[in-house]
Amino acid sequence: MAFRIGKVAVLGSGVMGSGIAAHLANIGIPSLLLDIVPNEPTADEKKRGLTLNDKSVRNRLAIEAKKQLKKQKPAPLAIKENADLIEEGNMEDDLHRLNEVDWIIEVVVEKLEVKQQVLEKVDRYRKPGTIISSNTSGISIEAMAEGRSEDFRKHFLGTHFFNPPRYLKLLEIIPTKDTDGDVVTFMKHFGENTLGKGVVVAKDTPNFIANRIGTYGLLVTVREMIERGYSIGEVDSVTGPAIGRPKSATFRTLDVVGLDTFLHVAKNVFDQVEGEEKEVFDVPKFMKDMGDKGWLGSKTGQGFFKKIKGENGSEILELDYEAMEYVPRKKLKAPSVQQSKQAKSKQDQLKALVYADDRAGELVWNVLKPTLIYAAEKCSEVADSIYDIDQAMKWGFGWELGPFETWDAIGVEAGVKKMEADGDKVPLWVKDMLRKGFERFYQTYDSYYHNGSYVQANVNEKVIHLPSLKDAGRVIMKNNGASLVDLGDDVACLAFHSQNNSIALDILQMINKSIDEVERNYRGLVINNQGKNFSVGANLMLILMEAQDMNFPELDLVVRQFQQTMAKIRYSAKPVVAAPFAMTLGGGAEVCLPAARLQAAHETYIGLVEAGVGLIPGGGGNKELYLREIERIPAGVDIDLQPVANKVFETIAMAKVATSAQEAEQLGFLRPQDQISINGDHLLYDAKQTVIYLDKQGYQPPKRRKIPVVGESGYATMSLGAKSMQKSGLASDHDVKIADKLAFVLAGGRVPKGTEVDEQYLLDIEREAFLSLVGEPKTQQRMQHMLSKGKPLRN
Repeated sequence: MAFRIGKVAVLGSGVMGSGIAAHLANIGIPSLLLDIVPNEPTADEKKRGLTLNDKSVRNRLAIEAKKQLKKQKPAPLAIKENADLIEEGNMEDDLHRLNEVDWIIEVVVEKLEVKQQVLEKVDRYRKPGTIISSNTSGISIEAMAEGRSEDFRKHFLGTHFFNPPRYLKLLEIIPTKDTDGDVVTFMKHFGENTLGKGVVVAKDTPNFIANRIGTYGLLVTVREMIERGYSIGEVDSVTGPAIGRPKSATFRTLDVVGLDTFLHVAKNVFDQVEGEEKEVFDVPKFMKDMGDKGWLGSKTGQGFFKKIKGENGSEILELDYEAMEYVPRKKLKAPSVQQSKQAKSKQDQLKALVYADDRAGELVWNVLKPTLIYAAEKCSEVADSIYDIDQAMKWGFGWELGPFETWDAIGVEAGVKKMEADGDKVPLWVKDMLRKGFERFYQTYDSYYHNGSYVQANVNEKVIHLPSLKDAGRVIMKNNGASLVDLGDDVACLAFHSQNNSIALDILQMINKSIDEVERNYRGLVINNQGKNFSVGANLMLILMEAQDMNFPELDLVVRQFQQTMAKIRYSAKPVVAAPFAMTLGGGAEVCLPAARLQAAHETYIGLVEAGVGLIPGGGGNKELYLREIERIPAGVDIDLQPVANKVFETIAMAKVATSAQEAEQLGFLRPQDQISINGDHLLYDAKQTVIYLDKQGYQPPKRRKIPVVGESGYATMSLGAKSMQKSGLASDHDVKIADKLAFVLAGGRVPKGTEVDEQYLLDIEREAFLSLVGEPKTQQRMQHMLSKGKPLRN
């Protein structure tokens, strides 16, 4: 049977329900958001003469939830206008409208009997063939389906989104014994390709995959802390990136998630398991006391950590869990910590800690060891493969390596020997794997051990794994900053791999060489990488060092080269498609702007942020952003250019950064012909397809053109705007100096309004302005502050 999801009903408008509705809205799917009818009007509603008969009162919970979506941070909505796709209602008056939708998601309170009551009503009103799912974080899907009609049971499954739904990638799909296989296949495909999720199929066990293993790992960490006398800060200092976990490590993660949520998830397993496992899921008393006190983490202002303002600014304190008071934060210092920091690979980093005979090594080993053993013990119980478990932990908990990938990194045989030397029991199937001569859980990134052989994971065809292509000898050329990789189908990919993917001369050199190579031998070029961010911008340290040495001729040469390289992207004879994602700032944005097309990840945070370090864009970014606005004007239409220039001026002067690809469209970074990939894992594939499409259409590069500018009068208008902000206390003297330089560049200098200038002229005055600002002491102070503190200085 063919399924199609054009409209969705979300039952329950709490944080998760409204968040799911927002995620659907972000990808253009309308939803009906329903909640219960309140018991009585609020005092304000009564004051306005409203009663329970009024629709606004009856729909209040959904209405308020929708309003909150526009205020929450991080924002559930990519742009606020997406909220228009969410229609509010209630579960008394609007259940008959369930026959309008193709998918019904239940997201009510986590109580089986309540869910069963709601689903009974759903069964009455839904049309046959409608998919129904529960977003439970751990309640039995089978139990929910008991007593429902045959058609309901065939189309019912669990769909466990992780919170917040927009940002966390994992979607666990949990079928029952009665769920139609076609429904499971469709929802997995829909989850990956339309919702942009990393989908794993989980078994109907307590807390499914990620919460089961993740919660266990967190609780053994807490137990180790208590037994060995570590502090909360010490634990977090070594259980984050050092072992392949998020920067939030253990306790900061719990603060972000919310202790109340964690306690609920832990209790769900505690109530359903026995023996030693039950003991682990019995949360320590101090954490229960924190829950009773309302110390739930970020949402209550204090949890395991508390931020206070002191004489020297803000300070983060950690909880002394024995005294239940906040004290200065500590870090664990040990030789292995330093050795780990100096390691060149994640494998060496882990080994430096795991096999160290010091306090940090003992903590890391005693945290990782039980988690690895537990994952191996529960593997067949909770999932179909070790691959699904690893993916679930990476997508749901932000781990860099899943448990079995971690085991590979430290050495499976060496890890087993150390575990057994400690007196721990390693699951027989792991020892059997070693006995049969399999030394690793993974042969390649998507080929894993399963029942006596390596098998291929069922990876979506739209996933292109750049490291595997490099390992397969597909590197065409490379230097320290970037590599040119053959993607197949006569399409090449230029991938940055400098520190933070910052742009320096080595990357500029590779862009030039890559375009030459592509023009000779390929259909087109994709600029993309699979690092943490696309690019944080130009190499600020090198610019600052040259400026402090007064080496302005060298800086002038570098800026010229940057400008010329960006022009080479723009006028390449073969299509260049830039595929930005995550942080795409400053010079990173300037690499994207001249491309023939942008294929942006939905979570792309792009901006020309140079004003934050006392500069203006120097690689042609001012001209490119202005040109994009000019190109939106239909041919032959006479329009006032001042509002166009003002918009670009404001975006650059205020260092605006888009909080999504959709907002990037509003700011002018993306054009109507540019596209957005919902699933970041499909970004490179989508960009490749765009190159192929452009090539098939007979791509021709743009012609060099004259650009109309607002001239001297427009410059005065923009400059006046900056001075007005200064008078209002919103801009410093140096801010105004930067803005004045920017206004001069965008206006085209001291020429009459409407003058048409060529691109090189604009690049020349841009370069002059950039170099004059980089010599300013206050600009150098801003650059130094950004490099040392990681945040802008207002001076």
